Amino acid sequence: MRKTPSRRLPAVAGQFYPGSREALAYELKEYTERGLRKQKAIAAVCPHAGYMYSGAVAGAVYSAIEVPQTVVLLGPNHSGFGPQFSIMSEGEWELPNGLVPINSALAELIIKEAPGFIRNSTAQVLEHSLEVQVPFITYFRPDADIVPIVMLQAGLDELKEAGLGLARAIRAYGKDVLIVASSDMSHYVPDEEARRKDRMAIEKILALDAGGLFSTVIRERITMCGYIPATVMLFAAKALGAKEAALVKYATSGEVSGDFSQVVGYAGIAVR
Repeated sequence: MRKTPSRRLPAVAGQFYPGSREALAYELKEYTERGLRKQKAIAAVCPHAGYMYSGAVAGAVYSAIEVPQTVVLLGPNHSGFGPQFSIMSEGEWELPNGLVPINSALAELIIKEAPGFIRNSTAQVLEHSLEVQVPFITYFRPDADIVPIVMLQAGLDELKEAGLGLARAIRAYGKDVLIVASSDMSHYVPDEEARRKDRMAIEKILALDAGGLFSTVIRERITMCGYIPATVMLFAAKALGAKEAALVKYATSGEVSGDFSQVVGYAGIAVR
């Protein structure tokens, strides 16, 4: 009997973003920045808060890059469930604006080239960091497929091995692939402190300095929740030929809430 592929149901629709197709389409359109010149990108850093707060930054990133059919999503594992690097290798994701298939061929190549990536869907069930990226991706590329990966803490050597393995898999796949590292920046600190500390981390990303990002976040105690995925992304992107990165947009939650005493920072970066 043929196995039925697994379907992941939306976990934060109606909370982080609208739960109906119509309302979601309207909001995605509102966050689209018109007039930006779309450029091909190897990777990106994109925030994952509720669209009210980070949607303008995420929308700017996806407005500024060409979204290929296949996107590898790297996000922090907020729940703690599953292995160190959890990859959902088959099935589909259900969202208010439709079903999005997992690219099983690329997922299997990643597992082959980077043995630290373990087949697991448990870690994905409640995780919002990847889910909030997918409506933007399918808005700009309706036929998109994804490879969702969430990550727990790891050492720099492990992250380098993961990034280089990911790059080998993408090269073997032989088609255009975008890597999106899902991350918010500083959490619940005064706006001035968030901007100062976030600039330190952003400068390392713009320099394509994976090791520098990793050490800076730890040394400066920057509460960037996705620095693990961003470090893996940088190792992979450089191995795939990345030469530069550009800050597309930065904002803090205080710009929306009006409360600048405790903010979360959001950075959108394109890596080419």
